[in-house]
Amino acid sequence: MGKKPIKYTVVDAFTESPFKGNPAAVCLLEEEKDDEWLQSVATEFNISQTAYLIPIPNSDTTPRFHLRWFTPVAEVKLCGHGTLASAHFLFTTSLSHTDKIEFLTLSGILTAKKVYETDDNFSIEMDFPVVLLVENDHIGEVTVRKAMNVSSVIEIKKTAADDFLVVLPSGKNVSEFEPQFDEIQKCPGRGLLITGVAPTESGFDFISRFFCPKLGMNEDPVCGSAHCVLASYWSKKLGKCDFVAYQASSRGGILNLHFDEINQRVLLRGKAISVMEGSILV
Repeated sequence: MGKKPIKYTVVDAFTESPFKGNPAAVCLLEEEKDDEWLQSVATEFNISQTAYLIPIPNSDTTPRFHLRWFTPVAEVKLCGHGTLASAHFLFTTSLSHTDKIEFLTLSGILTAKKVYETDDNFSIEMDFPVVLLVENDHIGEVTVRKAMNVSSVIEIKKTAADDFLVVLPSGKNVSEFEPQFDEIQKCPGRGLLITGVAPTESGFDFISRFFCPKLGMNEDPVCGSAHCVLASYWSKKLGKCDFVAYQASSRGGILNLHFDEINQRVLLRGKAISVMEGSILV
């Protein structure tokens, strides 16, 4: 007898439009699979994230799932759009009978809940840990400045997620930046996150982009976990806790954020849409 097919759904996260935002393949497993298999499937999908869900038997009313995220080349410890895609998948199927879900992850327990706008229209709000800034790597900063190859950089910071945060004079500079991926590949750490204040008339507070060729993605279309450092950073700079952020990749994505300074948490809110379904046969 052949193996039972494993169903998957591809969900575009942080968007209401198909083929925008950031795609994630969501796979519902009945049991644990070995890491080699999980990575091989993610490599086969070859999109920014593949999320794997395994139900956890509950004694209470809140559904709980193990959740892991893989890029085409590696597992990651925190992924915003993969979590949003997973929650959307569960909320729009018969697998969740409540308006709240808990995920057990490498970053602890993460929650996702429905936030209704009308009776049949909702966003999903996720509760994530803040990603802190750490002591700067000055040798790395020199390499990052070379990789940026722009005339004006406001500041460069190192994050606890092993990324470099580069602040440019404006959101326009962020949108128009032309990355040199061979130079970004030479930078120490994981990835390069650039950001700047959005134009007043845009309706956004700040704009960002995230480049991570070492994770198998030259540019991550919309990175929720990157906003766990951006929300904290811009809260100090702009003197506020609530933001509407735009990630200016070619696909684009919108995130509503709340920075909880006391508890060091970030609430990320967004929409998602399912665009594809299928089965893994091996």
